[in-house]
Amino acid sequence: MSWDREPLVGFDLETTGTEPLKARIVTAAVVSVGSSGGEPVQERTWLADPGVAIPAQASAIHGISSERAVAEGRPVREVADEIAETLTAHWRRGVPVVAYNAAFDLTLLTAELRRHGLPSLSDRLDGAGIGPVIDPYTIDRAVDRYRKGKRTLEAVCVEYGVVHGGAHDAGADALAAVRVAHAIAGRHGSVAALSAAELHERQVEWYARWAADFQRFLRRKGTADAVVDGHWPLREPAAVTV
Repeated sequence: MSWDREPLVGFDLETTGTEPLKARIVTAAVVSVGSSGGEPVQERTWLADPGVAIPAQASAIHGISSERAVAEGRPVREVADEIAETLTAHWRRGVPVVAYNAAFDLTLLTAELRRHGLPSLSDRLDGAGIGPVIDPYTIDRAVDRYRKGKRTLEAVCVEYGVVHGGAHDAGADALAAVRVAHAIAGRHGSVAALSAAELHERQVEWYARWAADFQRFLRRKGTADAVVDGHWPLREPAAVTV
């Protein structure tokens, strides 16, 4: 069956920063959407105390201050564990997880699990690879490679006519990612024709190709030692910041 006719789960994190091996979880959402692709049928959200100060520039984006996170948030170790259990429970049932720029969110979650001595996503799946993962960012960049303009979630929502419920709110971003995934499938029949497992494997290839091309571009522009990690849907957190 085509993946866009199956139930999907949207996933998003809001964090303390932009480097997934260093940043910490602040808020998270996992939103279940039925096979119709319409309204969410279930939503679970988290507010974490990340254990570090939330930089002002991050608070300005997602609206969570350090003071609020400490007062209202739960320990990030508990939050990371519950997010991981929630995602892997869906994967065990064969439900694809949709995450916009999955390599960021899943790498950051994996880094948090390792930082707190918790089982990895793969460990929770008895050593199996994670997935299926559907990443509208990676798919859109592959199927409409030469389109000009930004590739942020908000910009891609505009491109595909998706109404976004509120940028940088984890729940709204997770739902918007699912709706963008459906919209891409509606526009690109070659994407819709794939199963979730097939699409997952294509994204591994597409992301690696993009990373290699971007690395060559950076080196041509003068950054001779530029390295762009081509692993998807997550990077191996070999050097997690404690």
